[in-house]
Amino acid sequence: MSNKQKAIFLDRDGVINVDHAYVHKIEDFEFIDGVFEACQQFVAKGYIIVVVTNQSGIGRGYYNEQQFSQLSDWMCEEFAKHRVNISKVYYCPHHPHKALPQFKQECDCRKPSPGMLTQAIEEFDIDVTQSVMVGDKLSDIEAARAAGLGKAILVESGQAFSDTVKSQADHVCASLKQVPNLL
Repeated sequence: MSNKQKAIFLDRDGVINVDHAYVHKIEDFEFIDGVFEACQQFVAKGYIIVVVTNQSGIGRGYYNEQQFSQLSDWMCEEFAKHRVNISKVYYCPHHPHKALPQFKQECDCRKPSPGMLTQAIEEFDIDVTQSVMVGDKLSDIEAARAAGLGKAILVESGQAFSDTVKSQADHVCASLKQVPNLL
């Protein structure tokens, strides 16, 4: 019997919170309806929750890593108030073209590359076959596939996706609120 854990990997902007573009202040962070309840159901089903988020706003100089860390700590505290533990928040500050020199690079952590997921898989001894990625972009689905996750779910969060993009996901939902019913 494996002691490996199963995980729900969540993108942040567009999955946990409304994507207002480069959100980095608490007053601009708006939780999407039903997020806490969905995450409570994930925990009840035995999943750990890991956030994996591209944050090129750091690389572009719109905000710094300390501001991102403060917002992440606050977000995790809000989840804790709803009896949900976020195991860790992984982020990629890089961008291959539009970034300050120290962040301008091709890396293995920026989705669609699986670096953040593989780091979590190793750190938390995660069973990839039992784990799920939930994102709002094709790059989230591609990262899940590259990491070997068992399921990749696309949430629309008010966006429209082409049939080609939708066909890459195992399921397409309006928001995170519908995801627990698919597990």
